Amino acid sequence: MLTAEGDWRIRITVAQLVTIAMINSFLSYFNASQALIPVKFNTGALKAITPRMLWALGILTVVFTYVNMSQISPNDFWWHMAVGREIIATGQIPTVDIYSYTMAGQPYLSYQIFWLMDVWLYWWYSLGGAELILFVQSLIITCTYLIITLLCWKKARKWGVAAFCLLFAIVLGIYAWSVRPQAISFLIGALFLYTIHSYRHRPNPLLLAVFPVGMLVWVNSHGSFPIGLLLVGIWLGDKFWQTYLARWRGERKSQRTFITSGVVLLVATTICFLNPRGVGIIRYIISMGSNPTVQNTVPEWLPPNITSPIGPFFFAGILFCIVVLVISPRRVSFYQLATFVAFTALGLWTTRDVVWFGLVMAPILAVHLSSIGDNLPQRRERPEPSRLTSLVNFGLLNLLLVLALLSLPWFRSGIPVRGDYRSLITRDTPTEAVKFLMDEQPEGRVFNDMAFGSYMIWAAQPKYQVFADPRIELFPQDIWDDYQVISQTAPGWEGKLAQYQVRTLILNPQAQGALAEKAAQSGDWQLIHQDETAQIYQRTQ
Repeated sequence: MLTAEGDWRIRITVAQLVTIAMINSFLSYFNASQALIPVKFNTGALKAITPRMLWALGILTVVFTYVNMSQISPNDFWWHMAVGREIIATGQIPTVDIYSYTMAGQPYLSYQIFWLMDVWLYWWYSLGGAELILFVQSLIITCTYLIITLLCWKKARKWGVAAFCLLFAIVLGIYAWSVRPQAISFLIGALFLYTIHSYRHRPNPLLLAVFPVGMLVWVNSHGSFPIGLLLVGIWLGDKFWQTYLARWRGERKSQRTFITSGVVLLVATTICFLNPRGVGIIRYIISMGSNPTVQNTVPEWLPPNITSPIGPFFFAGILFCIVVLVISPRRVSFYQLATFVAFTALGLWTTRDVVWFGLVMAPILAVHLSSIGDNLPQRRERPEPSRLTSLVNFGLLNLLLVLALLSLPWFRSGIPVRGDYRSLITRDTPTEAVKFLMDEQPEGRVFNDMAFGSYMIWAAQPKYQVFADPRIELFPQDIWDDYQVISQTAPGWEGKLAQYQVRTLILNPQAQGALAEKAAQSGDWQLIHQDETAQIYQRTQ
């Protein structure tokens, strides 16, 4: 809770910043009139700021603010940080598991898939902690949707349409904005989309450099890199279809763009093998796509359904796109249809790919929504905005900038928000319990809640290895079966703990309440630590 004095100071600070923005706007007016300060003012730039442009900028500000005000959840972030730390410390990418005792020494391919982003995350964290990590994440996500916004505007030439399509992409992608290596793939994918659309409009050989450079980063950062090949492949398919139609009609048409897109796809595919596993990366993609444990237990790998958080929005988005494409007076191109079919199929396959449906369909919707709008009864042309209107718009732009600055993670502790949101790390991260573990250092192996494993890998190594953690694909089904037997205190749970030589339990009372209760009632275990997130029990015999 804020004190009265603290709340007062925050309100004064906010008032000062807003006042500065307003004064800045009014000074701009007087500068334009040369009444106060003899500085030239670009009134043309002011008139370019329209209310509908402010809608788009406002939505992007909300995106930036939302990510800045989010928290780091424990599931995947911390083990990626630990791998980045290991790579920088040793100069080598691990090839086997070094963090669990159940799979110690077993090969784990994901280290070599994420290595670049793991180093990136750890490097930023070492420079500025969780604050800098969240800020960089907000820049990546905001730049992704800024690129989509600019692309939608280029396609529609209407800021209102661009703002609506941006909102469409955001609704289908907001669930995927957590701090994880996959964030960089969204930015690279948006750059691929922008480059393809720009090159289709006006070929420029310099634009093509985006594909090999982007793919080199993508393939060494996240396993979703085949989506980049899919985007280029659809572009190639569109050019092939256009060439085929031209020949069928007896038209002479240059095949230069078709050849270019084919070469780009070939180069991008070749670049994919410039990774620590080389051609073996294909085996990784196949193994992840066919791993039954991942496919059946990880929510984001399951197909979306009407009861899942993103499911209703995705299905509504598919229906909306179909309606727009059907009623649009503009003919649907091969590129647009292929994009819709391919990414609808991806989204129906796994929930994690729904975000891509929003990103790729936004510029396509912009084209057709603009065409539909052009065929509606024309309204009167809007008069050119007055100087006062332009200044008000400029003032609102300043206000958006102030709000964005106030949302920066470094100011989190001074913003009047709910207490648990002031922390940059979510409450389900076992920071206090792991600190107690490292301070007291009880002997023997630890059985841990799976979700706690990621933070333990980061903060309890090398003293303690984990039983299991969010690297789902690393552990075979029999390990997960034992984990469930112990966590749910099924018959034989005590024998399983003895089999693994476990002497300490670090439990999540919310997810492992049955085990915590049995341990508390048993004379074999003693509660040695308890906080809001975790309980630690130590074997007494």
